Amino acid sequence: MEQLKDLIRTIPDFPKKGILYRDITTLLQDAAGFRAAVDKMCDPFLHEKIDVIAGIESRGFIFGSSMAVLLGTKFVPIRKKGKLPFTTVEETYDLEYGTNTIEIHTDAIIPGERVLIVDDLLATGGTVQAAVHLVEKQGGAITGVCVLVELLALGARQKIDTTRVHSVITYSD
Repeated sequence: MEQLKDLIRTIPDFPKKGILYRDITTLLQDAAGFRAAVDKMCDPFLHEKIDVIAGIESRGFIFGSSMAVLLGTKFVPIRKKGKLPFTTVEETYDLEYGTNTIEIHTDAIIPGERVLIVDDLLATGGTVQAAVHLVEKQGGAITGVCVLVELLALGARQKIDTTRVHSVITYSD
């Protein structure tokens, strides 16, 4: 994983002082690195029945759709409020200062389908937890959460209502 970690640029004090921003765009620009990242994200799920990959806007679309192709399953976008054109169900969650809302189409998940939630980064866990609730509202069964990067110091893993979280790269600072 160190080779993949080396492809991620760290930008200090972005978006505000004291934050170390993990910029994955440099990994995406490296074809072999991008492929390796997607492969590592897929590895734990290669022999499982997954019906749906639900990717969280926006970088979860990049990894989730790539994983869906490799795993041979459908892809469903989870988007910010007001971005989906059909009837939606929504979930609001807390941010550091305020709230945010994400949505999914009401016909995106058939009750009983096994759903893997995918995003690029797990930080505080609010967005992922809201995505879990959206899928459950649709009657989907959560098979797990998969992210490229996890920021361990923020403790999100303990806040997510699913027993399985897979991350490829972790940072402890």
